Amino acid sequence: MALLSFLGAIQQVTGSCYLIESRDGARVLLECGLRQGRREEEGGNRAPFPFDPLSLDAVVISHAHLDHTGLLPKLSAAGYRGPIFATEATCELMELMLLDAAHIQEHDAEWENKWRARLGKPPISPLYTSLDAEQVLRQRRPLAYGAAHEVAKGVQVTFHEAGHILGSAIVEMVVQDHHLSRRLVFSGDLGNTCSPLMRDPTTLNRADVVLLESTYGDRDHRCSSDTLDELAAILQQAHRDGGNVLIPSFAVGRTQDLIYYLGRFYQEGRLPQQAVFLDSPMAIRANAIYSRYQEQFDPADRAALQSKSSKRIEDWLPILRCTPQPEDSMAINRIRSGAIIIAGSGMCTGGRIVHHFKHNLWRSECHLVFPGFQAKGTLGRAIVDGASTVKVLHQRLAVKAKVHTLGGFSAHAGQSQLIDWVRHFDHRPELYLVHGELEKMQVLQQALHDQLNWVASIPEPGEQIAL
Repeated sequence: MALLSFLGAIQQVTGSCYLIESRDGARVLLECGLRQGRREEEGGNRAPFPFDPLSLDAVVISHAHLDHTGLLPKLSAAGYRGPIFATEATCELMELMLLDAAHIQEHDAEWENKWRARLGKPPISPLYTSLDAEQVLRQRRPLAYGAAHEVAKGVQVTFHEAGHILGSAIVEMVVQDHHLSRRLVFSGDLGNTCSPLMRDPTTLNRADVVLLESTYGDRDHRCSSDTLDELAAILQQAHRDGGNVLIPSFAVGRTQDLIYYLGRFYQEGRLPQQAVFLDSPMAIRANAIYSRYQEQFDPADRAALQSKSSKRIEDWLPILRCTPQPEDSMAINRIRSGAIIIAGSGMCTGGRIVHHFKHNLWRSECHLVFPGFQAKGTLGRAIVDGASTVKVLHQRLAVKAKVHTLGGFSAHAGQSQLIDWVRHFDHRPELYLVHGELEKMQVLQQALHDQLNWVASIPEPGEQIAL
């Protein structure tokens, strides 16, 4: 029988990685993601791959976020030169995300080595380099949604709309093994049906094995209208308090949602601030890619954009100011009030948001809005959990800004949406929960049993099953 190995995002949210091997000799890697969050988890990024990269026939990627793609340059550095299959939009987004990730790896290694030299310690090498990322880009092979393609001998892949970010896909993989056909469906990151811009996830009904993400397996998101009303109230209060609003945001997906919502507030006269700064070079470039793929947007949202002649995402929010250059970013910190600052990274693990923390986090008149999940071990999670002080750029800062968490902005499906998606499958395929913290998986596991009488398994890291 064909084998499936659970190598990453097992009882944790990040580091997606699964290996499919057929008895006919085909070896396909599904995802090659970066571990993010706690130091011990990130340390796993430097461990050797638990397989021979040279033995792979193909790599299949569900979407561009780094927890699904971020180790591809390391795979390339280890000698893999085969094809990397993804949707067309994902292939474009991978370019900006992987080149940026490589730059960060190089910069962080350079910074670390300055300190190590002063301590008499040997230097470290970056996890991978820009040259490794550029090699990955030469290996991309774009596939259209709904088009079946043989990625390796006897292994056929079809991408379906996942509704998470632009280009995100549910992966349907059919493995022919000694005249037997086995169908594996990987949900990827399923989108929240209340999110703007993206279409709803495609429902499928045939599978032998299903891998289901469970990031929010323990709860449903708030009603989007309530969340929007709360955000509008926060912006009004920040205006009265005379401070700035900081919004840490992922460059791809979350930022475009925020621009859409703030643009709607602007059109409705509900945005009191006079300037919105997008202080993320990656997000600015991602906007351009989103603008080129507007035909993949939800029809109602696409019609709204077109009603205002918004050929670009930025046109929808006229007071948006993009600050790609470092000097433009630094100039924002001279503004003491009345600004909304959207900056990366989404979990505050780096990027320009930490520089804005230095100037705003300790000010009680400022507001800090988290529009999404903060993983354990991240700076964002520490603040959400109520830390009174945090270490930022080698300085300890008081957390005096008012902190808000808006779970309704998540681009992930909530518990009910996950259950609704999986209930469409006929004949009860084997169901495995991935991409979630263990306690959240266990809550979803119980809900699936209670509502569908369906026994879902929670695999162990490294576990191997027969397809």
